[in-house]
Amino acid sequence: MGALDRAAAMERAARARSGWYARYLWIFAAAQAVLVPMALLWHGPVAALAFTLAMTILVAGLSLYAARQRIVRRGFGVRHGVLIGLWAAVYSASLLFGLLVFVDSRTFAAVAASACALPLVAGAVLEKRRAS
Repeated sequence: MGALDRAAAMERAARARSGWYARYLWIFAAAQAVLVPMALLWHGPVAALAFTLAMTILVAGLSLYAARQRIVRRGFGVRHGVLIGLWAAVYSASLLFGLLVFVDSRTFAAVAASACALPLVAGAVLEKRRAS
C-alpha cells in the first residue's frame, strides 16, 4: 500500500467518523432554547447561579465529549472558531438588546434563542453534508 493509498484511507476514516461534530453542534444549538431565555428572563442571584451552573455543565460536557474524539478533519480549528465566534457575536448582541431594550420580553427571548441557535444549526448541517 503506497502513501497515496494510506492518505486516501485516512481521509475515508476521517469522513466516516467525523459525525461527532455535527452532534456536538446540534446539542449546543438545542441548549440555546433553554439558556438564552434563562439569561434574559430570570433575574437575581438564584437565577445567576442556575444559569452559571447550566452553562458550566453544558460546556464541560461538550468539552469532554469533544476531547474523547480521535478524528478531526483538516481545517477543523478554523471552522470551529468561526462558528463559535458567530454564536458569541449573536449571543452578545441578544443579551445586550434583551437586557437594555427588550427587558422581560418573552417574544424577544424566543427570537434571540432561535438566532443564537442558527449559526450552530447551519454548522451542523454543513458538517453532516461534508461527512457524507
